[in-house]
Amino acid sequence: MSNDLPLLIETDGNPVPDNHVTGWFEGVGGKRLRYAIFKSRVPVARGTVVLLQGRNECIEKYYETIRHFTARGLWVATFDWRGQGRSDRLLKNPLRGHIRRFGDFEADLSIFLETIVLPEARLPFCLVAHSMGALIALSMAPKLTNRIERMVLLAPFVELSDQALPSWSIRLVSRLMRMTGLGRIGSGRDGFPQPFAGNLLTTDLERFARNQALQAAHPELRLATPSVAWVNEMLNAIVRVNRFEHLDQIKVPTLLIGAGNDKIVAAHAIERLGNRFRAGRAIIIDGARHELLQEADRYRIPTLAAIDAFIPPDQTSEPVTAVSSG
Repeated sequence: MSNDLPLLIETDGNPVPDNHVTGWFEGVGGKRLRYAIFKSRVPVARGTVVLLQGRNECIEKYYETIRHFTARGLWVATFDWRGQGRSDRLLKNPLRGHIRRFGDFEADLSIFLETIVLPEARLPFCLVAHSMGALIALSMAPKLTNRIERMVLLAPFVELSDQALPSWSIRLVSRLMRMTGLGRIGSGRDGFPQPFAGNLLTTDLERFARNQALQAAHPELRLATPSVAWVNEMLNAIVRVNRFEHLDQIKVPTLLIGAGNDKIVAAHAIERLGNRFRAGRAIIIDGARHELLQEADRYRIPTLAAIDAFIPPDQTSEPVTAVSSG
């Protein structure tokens, strides 16, 4: 990681939002994690959005979304997960996404909430999380009562979609590989740079190109394939969060938003999950791909409208049971 770069990076068409503070905090095991708090210009803040990224994402990818929230009078607190963005990487090969144990993500989030968000941000605290970040939030949700007022989970990573092998077999194979010392090897090939045609993330060419250009200009921000250990830890967490005994412990009101044309996370699993616990409710953005906040406006605007109707908690509007934008 270059020490000559500013803490937050900007590229053409993706300037850094103003009125922010940045820094580092120490995660589990002494890992150095990058964070930022973006403040609204509104004199009295309406609260703070804790924004959690998915895999292979970084603070810079969310500048546009951050401006949306700060324009609403909300502050935004966010950080790069261990092993990605500009936080400390976990393997000698810095491009390989890895995690030793899923609980390290939860512990880092808890430290962030207690040492950065609570003393530096503005109440009430709500959480908006995407994909892997949403899985982490869902796993930790029973412990978030009285810390987080409401949660929005975007395309939460709760079931693989369109896989050649069933999830149980991938979980078994990855577990066996870890037991034989192969947990750190990659689980696929690096597909960067990715062409727009056939991509699974977004239908929006401009936003897709912006994110690809960011990673091309600053390869230290990106990841390639995940490790076998990462795959195994994610699949174990997916099994755990889908259990009734886990879901029954969640008291934080939760809105799950799925993408109707998601080829990474099964939308039907998100709908099913929203019906399985009392605090949860699910909606689907018809036709959208996985990255709802990086999507074309015909999908992104309904997504943001659903979020805005749900947070902050002083709003009285209730989310609808389905959203069609096709």
